[in-house]
Amino acid sequence: MSFVEEMWVKLLNKLKDEDMWLQMGETTLKIVGILILTSIVIRVGKTAIRNIFKIRTRAPLRISERREATMVKLLENVLTYVVYFIAFVTILSTLDFDIKGLLAGAGIVGLAVGFGAQNLVRDIISGFFIIFEDQFSVGDYIRVNAVEGYVEEIGLRTTKIKSWTGEMHIIPNGLIDQVTNFSIHNSIAVVDVSVAYEGDIEKAERVIEDLLKTLPDKYEDLVKTPELLGVQTLGASDVVFRVVAETKPMRHWAIGRAIRKELKLCLDRHGIEIPFPRLVMYSRHEEESDQVKRSLSD
Repeated sequence: MSFVEEMWVKLLNKLKDEDMWLQMGETTLKIVGILILTSIVIRVGKTAIRNIFKIRTRAPLRISERREATMVKLLENVLTYVVYFIAFVTILSTLDFDIKGLLAGAGIVGLAVGFGAQNLVRDIISGFFIIFEDQFSVGDYIRVNAVEGYVEEIGLRTTKIKSWTGEMHIIPNGLIDQVTNFSIHNSIAVVDVSVAYEGDIEKAERVIEDLLKTLPDKYEDLVKTPELLGVQTLGASDVVFRVVAETKPMRHWAIGRAIRKELKLCLDRHGIEIPFPRLVMYSRHEEESDQVKRSLSD
């Protein structure tokens, strides 16, 4: 009997072994059960985390909503990583791998990789301090280097920032060395309005101040009554007044647009003209003909 025939006979005998098929079927069912249980544990765990933070909202001592959203995302990520790791180790154990030897080897390999994975370690440490110091939270509008937008997610390794035009920026935490957070304190809306030189400047001031007093009752995002600072600049064809308004965080853009609209309508009602560019034209031929007429009359 040749070598090939001998191997073929052994393979057939293996395929006819009922115990092997039973063992394979049992192992497959165990792995499927582990995967299903993993999915259930993750879903239940995430639901439990959200419910715990919902209960905390009724407690007398509670953290800010920004902080809560950040902690929920972080705990969900940690739960997912831990459950997946346990499931992976359990599946290896089901396949008769030496888990103790594997973990011991992984510890040595991890120590060796740790010296080379300095960027990964730096990202994790930076992410820890970002969360611990509450530098920014999920939902905040921030600027990191050249990226500006709302924080979608904060992890131990990366931070996801979504710009207002829809782009998603994923930045390693180790590269975040300077952050500007626009969502912590109130914002300031700055509005400039122009009035023609021919207009009554003092009347315009009175009209604008009377209008500004009525705006807090109309717009809840205003923290206090907007203030007319006075004449900001003297332009080529206009006098520019400056109005500043303190708003809730990140509401200065919307309030600025609303104030511009209110000022335009108010000035129109009181007959105060907002200037526009003017162009004066003259004809050289007409000027020469006028000079000729004057000389003939003389």
